Amino acid sequence: MALGQRTILLLLMALGSRLRTAAGDEWSYSGPEGEDHWASHFPHCGTTLQSPIDFHSGIFTFNPALEPIQLLGYNLSTTQMLSITNDGHAVKVTLPPTMRIVSMSHHYTAVQLHLHWGSETEPVGSEHTISGVHYPSELHIVHYNSEKYENISMAMDKADGLAVIGILLEIGPFNPAYDQIFKHLIDIQYKGQKIVIPGFDIHDLLPGRLDKYFRYNGSLTTPPCYPSVQWTVLREPVQISSEQLLELESDLYFSNKGEGNQTALVDNYRHVQDLGEREVFISFQEPVNAGQSLSPGVIVIIALCCLFGVTIAVAITIFFLKKRARKTTEDGGMVYKAATAADTPAQA
Repeated sequence: MALGQRTILLLLMALGSRLRTAAGDEWSYSGPEGEDHWASHFPHCGTTLQSPIDFHSGIFTFNPALEPIQLLGYNLSTTQMLSITNDGHAVKVTLPPTMRIVSMSHHYTAVQLHLHWGSETEPVGSEHTISGVHYPSELHIVHYNSEKYENISMAMDKADGLAVIGILLEIGPFNPAYDQIFKHLIDIQYKGQKIVIPGFDIHDLLPGRLDKYFRYNGSLTTPPCYPSVQWTVLREPVQISSEQLLELESDLYFSNKGEGNQTALVDNYRHVQDLGEREVFISFQEPVNAGQSLSPGVIVIIALCCLFGVTIAVAITIFFLKKRARKTTEDGGMVYKAATAADTPAQA
């Protein structure tokens, strides 16, 4: 190849690389760069094996080989500093390589966690759904296959490259573990802002049951949508307060601080994708109900209503039994006497 041709080729490759890098930021969840247009710039977004999906009856296969997820190094010291960033698409917390998970005898190293949420007017921000129902938010903890790849850059476009844990969030009491993230949102309101925060026990962000989960092969839920993710979505949701959810929905912006028209960072979730011929495995043997699980407060209300209903039924039963007993007593005490001549009507 002539020197001039080689130079032109190298220049074109460099230009293409810069364009791809620039395009990496040129996407959003709505508008001309929204989800409906991702595939135009990121071809994988229009292929099969995409995420998220809806979990519903009829698609599950119970797999007894699915063991509880093992978390290693998740309990971080407060001296282990983490960076938290508003990257213009989500809130992202970087994680140290000492954090790992073991799944199906394979080791994956943690890289980052981030959140997806809706808006004040439509608080339905989870990406995965259950029987068509969204949860208010969803947390993703991203890991890469460190047994095969040196870093996430090498792993992210490989079929066996990534493992992501998904945690569904619902409304309940105040959650102090999530406040380790939410209390810093005011300091990263705008795109590109980043601060350093003390480490904390990341395990506390997960539910207690790590043995019940959905497992399937899918993709990144944001461009470039590489189909490289082994998804583990935990069945048991985690609760945060309505005030904490409101912080997510109201404190952040898609745009930079200096921009004139500030755009709120809301509804940053991808809609569910076609499952196709994929299998969805579950680690538990029980029905999957639509909608959110009942909070303790709702359970107490239902229990009180049931108790009230039973009390009313017993009271009504006792009332009618007493009434019947009173009538029986009155009938038993009635005196009958023989008729006298005066009582006998005159004959014609």
